[in-house]
Amino acid sequence: MKSVKVTGYGGVDKLQVFTHDIPKPKEGEVLIKVKACAINNTEIWMREGAYGSGAKSGWRPEGVTFPRTPGSDITGVVQKVGQAVDEDLIGQNVILYPLTSSGEVGQEHIAEDMAFIGSEYDGGYAEYVVWPAELCFAMPLDDYVESAVFPVSGLTAWHMAEQLNILPGQTIMVTGANGGVGTFNVQIASKVFGAKVIAIVGDLALADRLKSLGATRVLSYKSDKLAEEIITVNGGPIDGVLDVVGDALFSVSLEVLKKGGKFCTSGSAGGQQTTLDFRTLYLKHIALYGSVLGTRDEFQKLLDAVREGKIKPVIDRTYPLEEAGSAQTYFKQNGKMGKIVLIP
Repeated sequence: MKSVKVTGYGGVDKLQVFTHDIPKPKEGEVLIKVKACAINNTEIWMREGAYGSGAKSGWRPEGVTFPRTPGSDITGVVQKVGQAVDEDLIGQNVILYPLTSSGEVGQEHIAEDMAFIGSEYDGGYAEYVVWPAELCFAMPLDDYVESAVFPVSGLTAWHMAEQLNILPGQTIMVTGANGGVGTFNVQIASKVFGAKVIAIVGDLALADRLKSLGATRVLSYKSDKLAEEIITVNGGPIDGVLDVVGDALFSVSLEVLKKGGKFCTSGSAGGQQTTLDFRTLYLKHIALYGSVLGTRDEFQKLLDAVREGKIKPVIDRTYPLEEAGSAQTYFKQNGKMGKIVLIP
């Protein structure tokens, strides 16, 4: 089989194509022939060492062991099963819940031993992957590429909405609304939870597409009067913010939130450090949430909503597996809309 592995922290030159034996499923595992694997910021930041400092970076303190096959948004077909796994799974189309942990139900994503496929385990930049059978769910759509966009970005967006406890009729601002998580934040907040969504992007040429996903208004972060525009179009301060950019829009977010408003972030592509005047926080009774991934129950809810047509895949473009470096380079460019998918 072929796989693309990260050989160490650094640039895209650290992505190399390897040929090696197909892995064998252990007890409780299945072997999956990968049909599609979408790209996330997580594997890029893992390669760049952005999750830590010094010589270690990753989801866990010990850092990543190289070489490592990245990729956590995986769909495919079960080829073989290990011991204690029902053979009826062979031939089934599956989508992978992207993490393991010993956490109790509802706490899986925050357990101390949480481990992520593509970081602590070899992932989907490959022709085959092994994964626990109990973490393989029925694929929500018939198409492998369309289904592959949901695991990390969709689950993260769903959990963010749950964190804010979004109520029908509330106004929610979505930053980075044209990205992978952002397009799902728009859809989930509006079409599942019933909120009015103000989508924030750089290029207003994307406005019609975002409105088709459920956005009520689309504004540009390039405006020097963004906070004023948000409050004007909403007729007052807003209820919550679903953020993926970090520092770039943090001060604007706190400015436009109403008293008792909520801010949830799952990324920091626009700056990993910020300044905070605590008076803004406590005088406005603002609640801050950090969020990434989600629970198995939330994953099932996400897949059900996809099957019901409430959430749709948004795909910018696809690349063959061997062009993973080009795909990651394109991923980091501004102006794209939706997910980038690798196809073995």
